[in-house]
Amino acid sequence: MKATDRAMVTPMSTSTSRRGSGPALPRGDGRAAARQSTLREHNLAVVLQRIVAAHAAGSPLSRAAIAGEVGLARATVSDLVDRLIQARLVTELEPLTASRAGRPAVPLAPAARSVVGLGLSVGIDHLSALVLDLTGLTVSERVVEVDLRGCDPERTFARLADLAAETVRAVTLEGMHVAGACVALPGLVSRESAMLRYAPNLDWRDIAVDEALTGHPGLATLRVAAANDADLSARTEVEERRRRDGRPAESQNFLFAYGAVGIGSAVVLGGRVFEGMHGWSGEIGHVVVDPEGRPCHCGARGCLEPYAGRDAMVAAAGLPPSTTTTRLADAAGVPGPAADAVAQAARALGQAAATVVNVVDVDEVVLGGAYATLHDRLAPGVLAELERRAVIARWAEVRVSRALGGPSSPALGAALTVLDDVIADPSAWLGAAT
Repeated sequence: MKATDRAMVTPMSTSTSRRGSGPALPRGDGRAAARQSTLREHNLAVVLQRIVAAHAAGSPLSRAAIAGEVGLARATVSDLVDRLIQARLVTELEPLTASRAGRPAVPLAPAARSVVGLGLSVGIDHLSALVLDLTGLTVSERVVEVDLRGCDPERTFARLADLAAETVRAVTLEGMHVAGACVALPGLVSRESAMLRYAPNLDWRDIAVDEALTGHPGLATLRVAAANDADLSARTEVEERRRRDGRPAESQNFLFAYGAVGIGSAVVLGGRVFEGMHGWSGEIGHVVVDPEGRPCHCGARGCLEPYAGRDAMVAAAGLPPSTTTTRLADAAGVPGPAADAVAQAARALGQAAATVVNVVDVDEVVLGGAYATLHDRLAPGVLAELERRAVIARWAEVRVSRALGGPSSPALGAALTVLDDVIADPSAWLGAAT
């Protein structure tokens, strides 16, 4: 095992999607009366969202500017901002130089190293814990490299709980408040609860992730959610595209294919990950590419995963099981078994991707995880299948892109979802952070 510390800067999104436990949505016909407190909670969220978005765009707003943008009275906005400052969610920057008589404007920004989100990740080859603050700064990251194939889930989650508790303790001593945790997992995760239903490559079933973590004395009061690692990596991809290229989240639509030992994917529509009824959408690894083909860990035959999973490519290339993705990419650069194995994987991946593209009507496939490393070897074959099989290709250009997020994408996406909840409902943290 080896633990490393890394840091990166990623501005926050203003997405308001929610995961895990939290305030329940109102039931009934949707015509419940709005109380004064309900309006205040809504307006708090609107103001915080504007502050976070403006900061991420590099143009922080003053109270007066926010009032003009959201259509609230300046006095109302000032009161809301004061509440957010008291809750350590927002801070004031240095006043701007006044261009005319009167008090200079005071820009606002999300508070750094105050309320933070904890993203945890369980992979085939690692455990990790990442802490992100509202400014988008990764204030702590620890990665433990370990082979989890065949590992007992109870022992694994005990180790993850130790790692999480150590991380929470360290950032708490520095004055930060951990708003909650989200765990990225390589399998089917129930949308209704933090329950891992099935992780085929780990052979884990029906694990209550929140109970496994909050049973640790250092995490007993922590709010825990869980989600699929590909979904969370797609959440990171949306943020990275917005940050690096200035692409608004609402304009982003793509199929995210996440390569690892297994294969995950996510459909992103309008900047949001489409989860489906139970949170299990995007299982492209189990799209059938050959009905009578190779057996899959899921119990079926001919799924994409036995053809295009990382381990499947390594085996078909005749390379040792310990071969890294980078080494596989290098070997596939010259004619031979590795090049043939990757080309076969590209064809299968392109066929499966075309099926999804035809169903959901997007024009871009983003290759993440191990596929990002193999992008130059995979992309031509994937694109050829898309152009041959995707109906949209007759009238619009289809594209295959390399993901912008790196190895930390699942944990980073997990931390982002925790902070998404804070931004969507800051009233829930008004007393917690003081």
